[in-house]
Amino acid sequence: MRSVIVWYVLFAVAVSVKAQQPVKVFVKDGVTISSYDFNGLAPLLNKQNDTTYVINFWATWCKPCVEELPHFEKLHANFKDQKVKVLLVSLDLPKQVESNLIPYIRKKQLQSYVVHLGDPDMNSWINKVDPQWSGAIPATIIYNGRKRKFYEQSFSYEQLQTELEKIKN
Repeated sequence: MRSVIVWYVLFAVAVSVKAQQPVKVFVKDGVTISSYDFNGLAPLLNKQNDTTYVINFWATWCKPCVEELPHFEKLHANFKDQKVKVLLVSLDLPKQVESNLIPYIRKKQLQSYVVHLGDPDMNSWINKVDPQWSGAIPATIIYNGRKRKFYEQSFSYEQLQTELEKIKN
């Protein structure tokens, strides 16, 4: 019986680790981007710890998205010594990661953690991110272990900081 329990625990750990592995890793010009399907990204959207997460869904082709990215970068810089993590989830097409996303990250010198969501079946995962999400971007989740809020809008820095403080405190 004990060996069955040990095997089950090892299997569960292996499955959870595998689920967080990127589907593909892009490396170009000194920039590395991990690309996930939704199952691999999902654990990043639901961490249960004492950190507050700011997760922004965006794309390089989305004008309002790139206009607000400096605000997320400023938030990252201003809260880097606190338990706040900024995650930028690119929804660029997989074939655009090397031609658009990586050059954009280099040009803008993004310091926040950037990942790529390359799961083409948006209809299967949009509601899993938030039932109120229409699929439009930019979209942002701010959460910690106690509170969670979804925003389908663009932010000024002041708005973003205000919303972060509401969730963080």
